[in-house]
Amino acid sequence: MKPEPRRQEMVTWQELDKLIDHLLPQFKREFTAMVMITRGGIVPGGMLAEAMDITHVLTAAVDFPAQTQSEKTAMVMSWPEFIQFPAEESLRGRPTLIVDDVWGSGRTITAVKNRVSAAGGFPETCVLHFNPYRNLFGNVRPDYFAATTDAFIVYPWEIDRGADHVLLGDPQ
Repeated sequence: MKPEPRRQEMVTWQELDKLIDHLLPQFKREFTAMVMITRGGIVPGGMLAEAMDITHVLTAAVDFPAQTQSEKTAMVMSWPEFIQFPAEESLRGRPTLIVDDVWGSGRTITAVKNRVSAAGGFPETCVLHFNPYRNLFGNVRPDYFAATTDAFIVYPWEIDRGADHVLLGDPQ
């Protein structure tokens, strides 16, 4: 039996602005650091850092083993590989906003949150979209999110920009 295709939703730059505007009044504290999860958290993190005047902006790159249907249980239990992560002294004692584009399973942002906490930071999580239907952490959810969805979200920075889509000449 084939799995049903997931519903897909495209987000425009204008909709992205509205999502950011929806997030900003939610924050309960002042953050002195931000950790953006690559790659999805780079754009929303940059927009939030600018709007909130956060200058201590860091990145984390996390990878989980590839998933096949037969390895699904093993994949859920696998440990993340931190390809890049801020030094402990950059996080210690800082209220830190962790930003990603979407909370699907929640594994990536939870792994980053736990590592920030272990370094002595005070992490809170923030995403544009929260998918409670894929969440592996029960009632745990992002501290801040702009929208709830069951769709596969395509953000404006994820559209195809291959060589065959590059504008040649003067864009006027």
